[in-house]
Amino acid sequence: MRIVRKLPIGLLSLTLGILLTGAALGQPLPVASKPEAVGISSQRLDRVRRQMQADVASGRIPGAVLLIARHGKIAHLDAVGFQERKSPALMKRDSIFRIASMSKPITSVAVMILAEEGKLDIGAPVAQYLPEFKEVTVGAEKAAPKRTMTVQDLLRHTSGLTYGFFGSSAVDELYKKSGIFASKSLADMVAGIARLPLAHQPGEFWEYSVSTDVLGRIVEVVSGMDLDRFVAERITGPLKMRDSGFYLNASQAARLARPESAATVSGGDPTARPAVLSGGGGMLSTAGDYARFCQMMLNGGELDGVRILAPKTVALMTSDQLPPGTERHTAVAALLESFGPTPEMGTSFGLGFAVRTDAGRNPSPGSVGDFSWAGIYGTYFWVDPQEKLVAVLMMQVPRAINVPYWRQTRMLVYQALIN
Repeated sequence: MRIVRKLPIGLLSLTLGILLTGAALGQPLPVASKPEAVGISSQRLDRVRRQMQADVASGRIPGAVLLIARHGKIAHLDAVGFQERKSPALMKRDSIFRIASMSKPITSVAVMILAEEGKLDIGAPVAQYLPEFKEVTVGAEKAAPKRTMTVQDLLRHTSGLTYGFFGSSAVDELYKKSGIFASKSLADMVAGIARLPLAHQPGEFWEYSVSTDVLGRIVEVVSGMDLDRFVAERITGPLKMRDSGFYLNASQAARLARPESAATVSGGDPTARPAVLSGGGGMLSTAGDYARFCQMMLNGGELDGVRILAPKTVALMTSDQLPPGTERHTAVAALLESFGPTPEMGTSFGLGFAVRTDAGRNPSPGSVGDFSWAGIYGTYFWVDPQEKLVAVLMMQVPRAINVPYWRQTRMLVYQALIN
């Protein structure tokens, strides 16, 4: 049963207007004087706003926040609906969301920071940093791996690892019974993963997995810091992503939009530091904060005079990293449809991001070289270097809504670009 509520005019949409100052927003990014100043039509943005309002009114979504920035300036920041379907709390432009797998790009950047410092070799075996992976086997029959699993494999999801809850193979069933997601720490979780067989031979399949959680543990081992501290000191702190992290303080909790479905990898009390710091799915953020992360990547690793990565490192991360023979038609790729890394859709995968490799074949508009990722609760972002565009959609909806809504959002954003 859908709960439909009608808001008074002016309350359903909290819209960024041209008179709204950066200070009023907490300055996620500078604000364009008007959308047309960055090549976006104000009239066509009204279509975006009206459609999102209609989606709330029909009960399709409880609420959402959409941020569109071009040439480094915000042209549109809109909040519609409610933070939770059953709650009267209105969605705010600075509402906080469980971003689930949108944590993965941040953790991947953490890995590349250490690589740039010479502390980590992404071409090296995972076992060089995590000795528990020295004796891994493949499949329920526990075959020997044909080659070693590398850090690069973890970054591009060709490690042979899996998640367990998307598939039904014998290895998936072992994952489901393992209890790894109820581990006492990230170290304990990764040790448990290492004891399980791989679902595939390293390098042969793109299999969405716990790879990024293993990367988070490598960050801890190499840096000597807990993952939350490293991310705060080296990424979110320097980028002024003040509402991004693995848990919230009491004042932030009031701004939390809650998922409609049961938490898969992350969950629990959002104000308590989690036992497992999941670099693959445990972070929270706002549209404004995440836009700053995206803008840093669009700028080649720098924002507001703070350099996180070198331009060549960003180029490496956002290039096609999947060898031609990699099997990509896995269960998660099927669920992702046009957002999965399949040649039929003109897409592939880099080091932490899906990347567009072809102008055609995909039902969603975009540009060759754009990169993106999403979260299981509905959050989605993409960066289009050709158009100097950043878009961040934040919502918390059932999984079935994700793909059609992401597709709709991309169409609505691109139709508003006029030059």
